[in-house]
Amino acid sequence: MARRFLHWPDPALSAVAEPVEAVDAPVRAIWDEMLEVMYAMPGIGLAAPQLGIGLRLAVVDAGSERAALRLANPELISASQDSVAIREASPNLPGVSEEVTRPKSVVIRYLDETGVMVTRELDGLWARSVQHQLDHLDGRLFIDRLSRLRRQRALERWRKVQRKTARKAVRTMGRKAQA
Repeated sequence: MARRFLHWPDPALSAVAEPVEAVDAPVRAIWDEMLEVMYAMPGIGLAAPQLGIGLRLAVVDAGSERAALRLANPELISASQDSVAIREASPNLPGVSEEVTRPKSVVIRYLDETGVMVTRELDGLWARSVQHQLDHLDGRLFIDRLSRLRRQRALERWRKVQRKTARKAVRTMGRKAQA
């Protein structure tokens, strides 16, 4: 894994990703790297901006057979009226998860790994993950879908995790210095 996850509040996470001009070898290489990172998390989706790549690329695999969708320039065509609230998290905001309400199913359009435009209906975790990735491509994190109060509470939990991680790192460095 050559790239690391950007951490909130990195400004790149708030930027709208640029469209992909063509599905070519460099784009396929980025998808391959993204899949490696996603499966290592482990996770069910990843958008290129999460790794500091400002392109409209995402991967999603919410199944059990490693049959990932590779999405270039994905766009939401329609969403169901039925919605469901499920806890979401992001490696860009470690230690935080919150319940987010999203449509149960969506229809999306995207360029696939061969460069062909595909329209596809997704439901369940596939739909949820695609919507989460679309938010990343549009410069949003799941916390941006929360009420002001819930967002403040989530960010305070994140700050506590960061302080705890920093204290642990200082203790570890102190032990290494004494050795």
